[in-house]
Amino acid sequence: MVRAGWQPPMTHRRRIDTYPRASPSIIVWTAISYPCISRHVISATHTLDRSVNALTERLQQPVRDLLRLLGELGGDLATLLRPGPRLVDQAEAICSVLLAVALAQLVGAKNVGWAAFSGYMVIRSHFSASLQRALLRVLGTLTGAIAGYVVALKVAGHPLWACVALAVVVTCTMYRVLVSRRTYAWLFTGLTFLMVVVETIGPHELPPRAFALSRVTEILVGTTASLLVSYLSAKTLRRWMPGQPPRPAPSYRGWQPAAARHAAQAGIAVACVPLFTAWIATPTLSQAGVTVMAVMAVPLASLSASSRTISTRMVHRFVGCSLGGLLAMAILLASHHHAALITLGLCLGVAIGRHIENGPHAYGYVGVQFALAFLVVLVPDDYANASFAPGVERLAGILAGFVLLIVIRLVFRALHGQHPPAAPTPKDRR
Repeated sequence: MVRAGWQPPMTHRRRIDTYPRASPSIIVWTAISYPCISRHVISATHTLDRSVNALTERLQQPVRDLLRLLGELGGDLATLLRPGPRLVDQAEAICSVLLAVALAQLVGAKNVGWAAFSGYMVIRSHFSASLQRALLRVLGTLTGAIAGYVVALKVAGHPLWACVALAVVVTCTMYRVLVSRRTYAWLFTGLTFLMVVVETIGPHELPPRAFALSRVTEILVGTTASLLVSYLSAKTLRRWMPGQPPRPAPSYRGWQPAAARHAAQAGIAVACVPLFTAWIATPTLSQAGVTVMAVMAVPLASLSASSRTISTRMVHRFVGCSLGGLLAMAILLASHHHAALITLGLCLGVAIGRHIENGPHAYGYVGVQFALAFLVVLVPDDYANASFAPGVERLAGILAGFVLLIVIRLVFRALHGQHPPAAPTPKDRR
C-alpha cells in the first residue's frame, strides 16, 4: 500500500528532468528549412529517376538496333533465289570459291580458308573490277610479306621492337588507306606485314619465310581462281547481264590531320598486340590486329566528332562473324565430315554472304564478315580433320581487337578532347 505523500527517488526525477527539450530557435529553424529540404530531396529523386531512365534507354537502344538489323537481314534473305543480277553474282562467287579451294588443295596451301576468301573477295560483277582488285591485292600482299619477313628477322625474340615496328608500319599504311586511291593495296600491305611479324614473335608452327610464302601462295591461288571465273562469266553470262565497272576511288592532296590521328590510333592499338604473347595464342593475337585494321579502314570523309562509323563497323563485324561462324559450325556438325555435304554447305554460305553484301540495305559489311568467318571455319586443310578451333580463335581475336581499339580511342579522346580534326571537304580531293 502506497503511503500518502510518497515521491519517486531523486534519481528517477533527475532522469526525467534531464530529457532534452527543443528550444524555440530550433523549432523555428525546422519550420523554415523543412520545405527547402523537401524540395531538394524531391529534386534529387527526379534527377535520379531521369538518370536511371536515360541509362535504361541507352542499354535498350543497342538491343533494338540489333533486332532491327537481324530483322532486315532475315527479310532480305527471303529473296536469296530470286532471278536477277544478285543471283548471278552469287553464282560467280560460289564458282570462284570452289575453284580456289580445289587449287589450294592441289598446290598444298597451308591455309585453304584464306585462299577461299581471296577467291570470294576479288571477284566482282565486271571483269575489269576483278582484275583491278586482284592486282592490288597481290601487290599489297607481296610488299607486306617481304617487309614483314625482313623486319621479323630483326625483331624475333624482342617484343618491344616488334611493337615499335608495328606502330610505324601500320600507322603509315593506314594513313595511305585513308588518303590514297590504291586503298586495297595499302590495306593488304599493312595486314600481311602485321600477320608475318605477329606470327614470328610468339609460338609459331612456321618460320617467317615459310609463313610469308604461305600467305603469298594463298592470295595468288584465290585471285587466280577469281580471275578465271570472272573472265569466263564475262564471255558468257555477262553478255546478257553486264556488271558494274570499277568506280574511281577518291584521293586527297596535302596533309590530312584527321587521317593522321585516325591512323595513329590504329597503329598504337596494333602495337599493343605483341605485349600479350605470353598469355594469348598467336592466331588470336593476329586476328586481333587484323580486326583493328579492318574496322579502322573507313572513308576519310566519314571521320567527324559525331560519326558512329567505327562503332557501327565493330557491331557489323561482330554480328557477321558470329553468324558466319555459327552456320559453319552447324554445317560441320550436321555433315559428319562428309565432303559432299560440306561442299553443299559451302555453296549455301557463300551465296548468303554475297547476297547480304549486295543488298539494298546499309549492312553490306555484315555480308563480307559473314563470308570471312564462314570460310575460315568451314574450309579446312583436310576435310577429315575439320574442327571448331578456327572459329573460336577468330571470335576471341575479334573481341580482343575490339577491346584494344576501344581503350586506345578513349585515351585519345581524353588527351585531345571530344573534337578531332575536321574531315576534309570535297575541295581537298583530287
